[in-house]
Amino acid sequence: MNLQGKTIGFGMTGSHCTYDEVLPQMKRLVDLGARVIPILSHTVQTVDSKFGEAREWLDKIRGITDEKMITTVPEAEPIGPKKLLDCMLIAPCTGNSMARLANALTDGPVLMGAKAQMRNRRPVVLAISTNDALGLNAANLARLLPAKYIYFVPFGQDAPEQKPNSLVARMEWIPETIEAALTGKQIQPLIVEKYRDLTS
Repeated sequence: MNLQGKTIGFGMTGSHCTYDEVLPQMKRLVDLGARVIPILSHTVQTVDSKFGEAREWLDKIRGITDEKMITTVPEAEPIGPKKLLDCMLIAPCTGNSMARLANALTDGPVLMGAKAQMRNRRPVVLAISTNDALGLNAANLARLLPAKYIYFVPFGQDAPEQKPNSLVARMEWIPETIEAALTGKQIQPLIVEKYRDLTS
């Protein structure tokens, strides 16, 4: 895998339960030679949850990337005219953010980063994590799947018995998905089992 010298915007939104899966992939990208610029939603910056305090997550992100975080819409806007990123990743991408992206709503730094990236006809990779991807949000997922410049980390149902509408990406496939997206390809298979033991 060759991500040496690539600049990746790492957008994070408020699916707090997946941060422990996402941050190791941020570290992998850095280890693979990429420059990783954190782009954080207001929720990531401010909300404390049972999965950890916002301050703790911010400290971990700083420790991994050693980059200035993009935390406002004005800070994200230059991504477009200055062509700052080779790839924009949103991981985790909540249903709320997915719906906004599908309907061209730009009301936060992560969505502004995605809009700016698509303006440059450069890839945006989504690692979804939402309880209603197969519910009311299914229409938004359907709009984004064939959209130009948008690619998906393979995803599947994470708890079909308890949460039949929920889909979560296989976060461990983030680097591979980015590598493929940089060449204009969607990694396959796209729809996978979320928690299948691949060794059995």
